[in-house]
Amino acid sequence: MSPSNEYKRLMHGVIPYATVDGVDKAIEFYARAFGAVPRGQITRSEDGRVLNVSIEINGGLMMLMDPFPEHGSLPSAGNQFTLQLVIADGDLWWTRAVEAGCEVLSPFKLEFWGDRFGRVRDPFGLEWAFNEPAPEKQLSA
Repeated sequence: MSPSNEYKRLMHGVIPYATVDGVDKAIEFYARAFGAVPRGQITRSEDGRVLNVSIEINGGLMMLMDPFPEHGSLPSAGNQFTLQLVIADGDLWWTRAVEAGCEVLSPFKLEFWGDRFGRVRDPFGLEWAFNEPAPEKQLSA
């Protein structure tokens, strides 16, 4: 699949578009914490700030941009939404994120509804939830 077709494959559903202070550092962090892979080109303003970049995480797309307060674009506040990852290997995803520097908000553990679940906050203020469905609810690969 060509890079163009690969990018188009990811452009569906709801795609979070977060404004974070320091997109270049965020891309590096998300690669370490969540296995993120940049997709498409990074578009920059004349002063070097990132206008748009897309990253793939767990088969889905996320878009990022630097703040542009002069145009009303302020950093996203993580407490306004949570990015949820539904994953089969929760221990791998959880450990990687915490070791990369995410703050634990609620530990990754078996919950009353039968799934393993936990929440973290990344250094850019965004909150992430990890949901490992119970075996009878596991998604096929």
